[in-house]
Amino acid sequence: QVQLVESGGGLVQAGGSLRLSCAASGRTFSRYAVAWYRQAPGKEREFVAAITWAGGNQYYDDSVKGRFTISRDNTKNTVYLQMNSLKPEDTAVYYCAADMSLVVVKTNPASVSSWGQGTQVTVSS
Repeated sequence: QVQLVESGGGLVQAGGSLRLSCAASGRTFSRYAVAWYRQAPGKEREFVAAITWAGGNQYYDDSVKGRFTISRDNTKNTVYLQMNSLKPEDTAVYYCAADMSLVVVKTNPASVSSWGQGTQVTVSS
């Protein structure tokens, strides 16, 4: 397993941008696929984006496609989520998740091996 720590959340006006970071400990981080999830008050945790271990493939939920970009720098053991054109409905706690299986990290959050503690993103209208 790897340990994950998110940062970069905050309060932003609609239309603004934020960049979230997910810093990982462990020498094997480059073997892990990583995803971002979010959970709004009263709602279930939902998939936002995922990236393969080498960063060659990215996947997005339709609600963020064209606005969010996931990337990674394995030399820094960090995955990023660049969020542009933010909307009030993007308000949530954002979590990063890592697993050696891309399928698991994208589709089966209950089985994911590592989670961060979350970072709050609030978008005001």
